[in-house]
Amino acid sequence: MPMTQLKDNIGRIGIWTPVLRAEDPERRAQVTEAATELDRLGFGAIWLGGSARVRETVPLLEATSRIIVATGILSIWNDEPADVAQAYHRVNAAFDDRLLLGLGVSHQILTERYEKPYASMRAFLAALDEATPPVPKDHRVLAALGPRMLELARTESAGAHPYLVTAAHTARAREALGDQALLAPDLKVVLDEDDTRARETARAYLARYLALPNYTNNLKRLGFTDPDFENGGSDALLDEVFALGTPDAVRTKVTTFHEAGADHVALNVVTRDDTEIPLPQWHALAEALL
Repeated sequence: MPMTQLKDNIGRIGIWTPVLRAEDPERRAQVTEAATELDRLGFGAIWLGGSARVRETVPLLEATSRIIVATGILSIWNDEPADVAQAYHRVNAAFDDRLLLGLGVSHQILTERYEKPYASMRAFLAALDEATPPVPKDHRVLAALGPRMLELARTESAGAHPYLVTAAHTARAREALGDQALLAPDLKVVLDEDDTRARETARAYLARYLALPNYTNNLKRLGFTDPDFENGGSDALLDEVFALGTPDAVRTKVTTFHEAGADHVALNVVTRDDTEIPLPQWHALAEALL
């Protein structure tokens, strides 16, 4: 689909979640029911987190009729580009062009194959171009954080889906991408009116990501320092990368991301139990934002 059509189709608000990966047969019905509900509520996209593969989008596409389903993100180290291209075309042809291929380089401590991330991503994209048939540039986005990867997203894809970022990063990314490319940052959400408890939930979740240099290096470019990464994150850091509190507070934070240049914001609902499907929170967000 052309980039303008992608922006129209994906809408302004989506949901980022790893809990709808339906590998467990016993949970399949629960997952598909949740996907159907997200489609009904009017969210523009489901970003399937946790290094999702193309095949894992199929149950969500089967359960929905309108919503875009994106890999958010597919790690380039997990599959060969020719196999990704074949899977992409097989799935996309079956589901009305609703699959968006989100690609990323993951993290060095998570894969033995990790080396030269920028060059490896460029080579992976070139291989997708050379596949038979190729994966169109306007059907793929990159998990781009730094300047070089954002430039690659601008020239070799439909845009960027950055994770663990701030509104200030969104403004920088928009400048790097230009006006045409899709910019769809992740925004973490804790719906809890008890601020102390909300921050405890946020820190417990964020701590795992603050052990990953790709994220902390990007946050340092935005002015944060090592003390901000201790004990699950400083209050200042949490206030930038999370929306905490009520649905109205989330709406205010989403507005700052849109005003900074985001076309689409992928809401990542964080709860104390990260295995649960947060349907009540999704309902509350839909009522407030859609």
